[in-house]
Amino acid sequence: MNAPSLERRLGPFDAAAIILSNVIGGGIFYVPILVAGLVPSAIAMLGVWLVGGVLAFAGAMAYAELAALRPKAGGEYVYLREAFGPPAAFLTGWTSFVAGFSGAIAASAILLADYIGRFIPAASDRTPLLVVPIPVVPLTVTPQTLVALTAIVALSFIHMRGLEPGRLVHNFLAGLKVTGIVIFIALGLSLGSGSYAHLASTHEVITPATGWLLALIPVMFSYSGWNAAAYVAEEIRNPGRNVPIALGLGTAAVVTIYLLLNLLYVYAMPLADIAAVQDGRLTDMVAERLFGFVAGNVLAIFTIVSIAASISAMVLAGPRVYFAMARDGAFLPSVAQVHPSYRTPARAIWAQAAWSAILVLSSTLSELVDYTGFAIVLFSGIAVAALFVLRRREPTAERPFKAWGYPYAPAIFVVASAAMLIHRLWTETTPTLYGLVIILAGIPIYYLFARKGTGVISTETPKKGTGV
Repeated sequence: MNAPSLERRLGPFDAAAIILSNVIGGGIFYVPILVAGLVPSAIAMLGVWLVGGVLAFAGAMAYAELAALRPKAGGEYVYLREAFGPPAAFLTGWTSFVAGFSGAIAASAILLADYIGRFIPAASDRTPLLVVPIPVVPLTVTPQTLVALTAIVALSFIHMRGLEPGRLVHNFLAGLKVTGIVIFIALGLSLGSGSYAHLASTHEVITPATGWLLALIPVMFSYSGWNAAAYVAEEIRNPGRNVPIALGLGTAAVVTIYLLLNLLYVYAMPLADIAAVQDGRLTDMVAERLFGFVAGNVLAIFTIVSIAASISAMVLAGPRVYFAMARDGAFLPSVAQVHPSYRTPARAIWAQAAWSAILVLSSTLSELVDYTGFAIVLFSGIAVAALFVLRRREPTAERPFKAWGYPYAPAIFVVASAAMLIHRLWTETTPTLYGLVIILAGIPIYYLFARKGTGVISTETPKKGTGV
């Protein structure tokens, strides 16, 4: 009897909704504050978001070709495996597990609790209720962490129960989110108490000449998730056609929304005021400036929904990476199991939930998210570089979709990624080196799996016309 496998149940708009839910989360509600503090003018701030959007779309088109060529679960894990070998693939999967997805889920869940605290103060209370005295890494339970853990467990349970509940959640939340944002932008720019004179606002920054390059890293972090459809390619119908459609539509929609939102932020507040916003509550602060306090409450509710949708998308996408790793023998074997009834990688989902919970409870371990934030840029850049390798290595392979602007657009993405990483290493040397240590710590772990005889990763090329 064959073991249960993942099923192709998602269409292009389902996958695009996953992208919208995944990308438009906590980042757009606090990263503009960071960007405003790094650039000298409001125009430069909008310019950074535009550049980031162009790069994200170029990356999405490269991923579209890769996903159509290798429509398997795992995203860049699969592409790095095929182009650069099993160890390189493992490092991206390892980083996704210890920080990329799990860390982003933990950070978003804490941010969710903070926003809920606007209405229920106890939800954001950081008073310790219990401390588990684990050596080096004590775990602290607070009302805030309990709210965050509840969100993680609830959404993990939903996605463990099958693709259909997850699809319904994503489509509903994505539709609600986009509709709310469009209404907010339209009313804000037409009826709000702002001023386009703020577009000329400036302030002093430490590195006015190169701050925009450093600002691109958090901007790309906010755009991260444009590749979400690639992680679930194994569950998308007709992936050669539908994955590129999902990546193109989803990414273009996100770029448009982000540019308009940042324009609205600047319309509502001068650049210096944006940079001075505390606690990441940018959207409700903007709403208060435009419409008054009551509107701030309405936007805070909308932000809660948006962050929950983002967590939901990451809970869906991340486990597909660990599932692919385990199926190749590069992770715990049990994580490769598909639930016999729900046809989901249930154990991968709960493994991610458990590690995310540890990150929520440990302020020490949560620092690794800051240290490895640059890894999003690093591995997406390497994945796009894999496009050049596979084009050269498999020139006659059937490609249902070819990246727009090849070779220039993907080359620009790779070069820009390298420039951002070099600048980060130059300006934030210590945390970047810590992050590299965390990433490279995956090397001995990979060889530990290999030594046990489970580290042989298949690089079999799908046969022409099979679509798998």
